[in-house]
Amino acid sequence: MAASDPEVDRLWEEFHASVNMTGEELRRWLLTDASGEEAFPAGGDVSAEGEHVVQLLDKRRTDVTSSDVELMERVTRFVQDELAQPRRQDDDWRRKLMRVGHDPLKPDSGPSDT
Repeated sequence: MAASDPEVDRLWEEFHASVNMTGEELRRWLLTDASGEEAFPAGGDVSAEGEHVVQLLDKRRTDVTSSDVELMERVTRFVQDELAQPRRQDDDWRRKLMRVGHDPLKPDSGPSDT
């Protein structure tokens, strides 16, 4: 990916605003039994998807691939959609978000302005 691509830069910022867990926090979470269900309703391997988020959190902006860009778009949209919906905010909802790196109980977990 081009290091100076403004769209990638924008998406990188949105992704990091949506994912408020560190790579290590997410890695530990994914290893727990509590994270065993599917996060993205459209399918996909949760452990592989979560691990991809962990790997992406460990990367520098200049090292992102087209696959990373797609993941950043999916995760950002997923987190924003979940936070925007008026719904019961229970443990299942929290686990669903945490599987992609967003802990809604953290102080910086409010809905994104984007």
